Amino acid sequence: MHSSTERAVERVIDTMFENLSEQLTVDDMARAAMFSKFHFTRVFQRVTGISPGRFLSAIRLQEAKRLLITTRLNVADISLRVGYNSVGTFSTRFTRSVGLSPTNYRRMGGFAPRIPTQNRGASQNRIGGTVYGPPEGGPDGLIFMGLFPHRIPEGAPLRCTILREPGDYVFDSVPDGTWYVLCHSVGGEPLGLQQENVTVATVGPITVRGRSSVSAHVHLKAACKLDPPVLLALLDSRKAALERLVSQA
Repeated sequence: MHSSTERAVERVIDTMFENLSEQLTVDDMARAAMFSKFHFTRVFQRVTGISPGRFLSAIRLQEAKRLLITTRLNVADISLRVGYNSVGTFSTRFTRSVGLSPTNYRRMGGFAPRIPTQNRGASQNRIGGTVYGPPEGGPDGLIFMGLFPHRIPEGAPLRCTILREPGDYVFDSVPDGTWYVLCHSVGGEPLGLQQENVTVATVGPITVRGRSSVSAHVHLKAACKLDPPVLLALLDSRKAALERLVSQA
């Protein structure tokens, strides 16, 4: 059962979804939570792992993904529906977060041909562990795992891999810094638009430096309203990607 604090944060998230085209302020959100502005920001960050502003931006882009796939609205109209007055700003943020421009995302049917990784200097740091499926059973899709600088799967990961099923993973040559292991798996129709079809996991922050070797086990769970949405476009040709992974093993 959710605590009263979690229910308050859920009320705010509901308010965000109901007002995506509006310019919601922190004051508006704090009133929905029935907290003071200062207390609300701290509570929201503690419950979701990110700030209210970043969460709102993420669900705006999530809704844009849905509209691009399920409607014929043009990009300018979609940008207005999700709270952007400038289509240029919307397109830039969408491309940076999702990995494809809005037009290409629609043309590709919500898939990405590949997930590019950041070209950062290598080191002898290593992060690895085991991925465990959710208590109700393992995900029925491939599991995407990425190493990110923030607690939200957007933009190019530092390192990434794909698993056929829960099991061991490793990220080698991780640069010095603080990172999050984020993973998701989509069951059913692989559009990645509905939280009920997604299992997710977050581990971090993980700090590595010098020649660190860190064990970070991952427990997948069904995504809920309190989880930031997955913004990265799903990989296209997932079976082909899996075949390549197996051939390299």
